[in-house]
Amino acid sequence: MLLFGNLSVQMLIAVLLAVLAGMTIHEFAHNYIGHLMGDPVPARQGRLTLNPLVHINPVGFLMFALIGFGILGQAPIAAHRMRNPRWGFLAAVAAGPLSNLLLAVVAAILLRFLGLGSLEVFRAVFFGQVQGLLGVVALILGQMVFWNVLLFVFNLLPVFPIDGWHIVLALLPPDLAYTWQRHAQTTNYILIGLILLSFLRVPGLNILGMLISQPTFAITQFLLGL
Repeated sequence: MLLFGNLSVQMLIAVLLAVLAGMTIHEFAHNYIGHLMGDPVPARQGRLTLNPLVHINPVGFLMFALIGFGILGQAPIAAHRMRNPRWGFLAAVAAGPLSNLLLAVVAAILLRFLGLGSLEVFRAVFFGQVQGLLGVVALILGQMVFWNVLLFVFNLLPVFPIDGWHIVLALLPPDLAYTWQRHAQTTNYILIGLILLSFLRVPGLNILGMLISQPTFAITQFLLGL
């Protein structure tokens, strides 16, 4: 089943633009902060750019468009190449999801400047109901807010290989970090299981959706003043 099969064309385009922008800023943030922390590979591979073609994973992005999940991009950063392997890597990894939150905040501020009422914003963001050029702009900005908040929340999940797992690893003391690394594959299996359960669309079994949706909607509504 196509995740976006019931969306209008303009809504689908707005979603894909929002996710593409979110993926680009996310991977750029990883690479740029990694570069500042001493990792020479991002600069060597030409990844210190906001060109989405440099960061995108074409297969993963196509999977997202078709089924709603995919590895959107990649950042070749590594702790052992940084001046401070622990804290430098933490900064580089955390920069990804934090950049998505920042992009959502900026988009929300711009959306508020449009002067639309809360009901108009709600309809544009969650139902794609727009009128005229102003409505189209509101739709794009609204999707920018929602999907970047979702990327922020999703990437904080403490399961391998998501950013949240690496953040926990860097924050743990050495003995606990070693144990955490030993169970990386287990958390990866948990993630795969949660993803598979989400496709079953059985009430109560979509644990991944519940973990993500509640904070995503809460933050989105807060940013939009809904």
